[in-house]
Amino acid sequence: MPRSDHSSDSSNASYDSDEDYRLAQKEWNESLEELQQLLLVLLLPWVGKYFGRRCSYWLYDRYTRIGLGKSFFMGEKPLAWSFFSR
Repeated sequence: MPRSDHSSDSSNASYDSDEDYRLAQKEWNESLEELQQLLLVLLLPWVGKYFGRRCSYWLYDRYTRIGLGKSFFMGEKPLAWSFFSR
């Protein structure tokens, strides 16, 4: 019987280490998800603000150069008009 006691202790130790591994893996995955969410909460607004300002500066510069007419929306010299002007 001592062998069966030894093997059961070994299987319990193996079970505990497997359970510990699963628990550690679950906690690791949860912490990665939290880090991703934190990154999105901090980074996404900053990137949106950057590109929004960049786009608005570009549009305002275009408005001051061209004005608000067809050329503002269609371009200064659309490709179709260049074929007809020859």
